[in-house]
Formats: sequence, structure tokens, C-alpha cells
Amino acid sequence: MYGTVAHMRVKHGMEAELSKEMAHYESLKIPGFVSTTVYRMDRDPNELYMAVAFTDKASYLANAQDPKQDERFKKMSAFLAEAPAWNDGEIIESHSA
Repeated sequence: MYGTVAHMRVKHGMEAELSKEMAHYESLKIPGFVSTTVYRMDRDPNELYMAVAFTDKASYLANAQDPKQDERFKKMSAFLAEAPAWNDGEIIESHSA
């Protein structure tokens, strides 16, 4: 698998709007998409980390280069205080209950 971990800072009071915008992703049929997990940090509720997984690097890159994804990202960015820091890489382990 392949994906990214993004460090994001949401604008004060905009977390619900960001969450609502991201909920639309669930209805999309993006080839290779596996999951998204968002963490809110205890030390700062406006600091978020988002982990996104795809079946493989090719699917991840195809989505990243899709103009529709760019449109979705621009909508999401309106709720962020600054540009996310993206950290792409191969997922070497993933476990769930």
C-alpha cells in the first residue's frame, strides 16, 4: 500500500465545516482508495494529522494528479490556516481489530 500523512492546521472554529467537506469523499469511487483517518491533537485542537491509504503508489499518484482531486483540495483548503505538510510513502504495516 501507499499513502500520505498530512500535518494540517484548521482555522479556528472551522473543524465542523472541514469535516463536512471531507465527508463527501466517502461517496466517491476513487480507484485504489483504501482509507482516511484524521487525528485531532490533544495539545492543540486546531492541529490535525490525516493519514490516507491507497492500494498502491500508481493509484495514489493518479488521484493526486486528477483535476477533480485538485478541485476537492481547493475546497478543503478554505478551512485550513496554512498549506498542509504532506509526507508520502509506502505503508509497510497496517493492522486493525
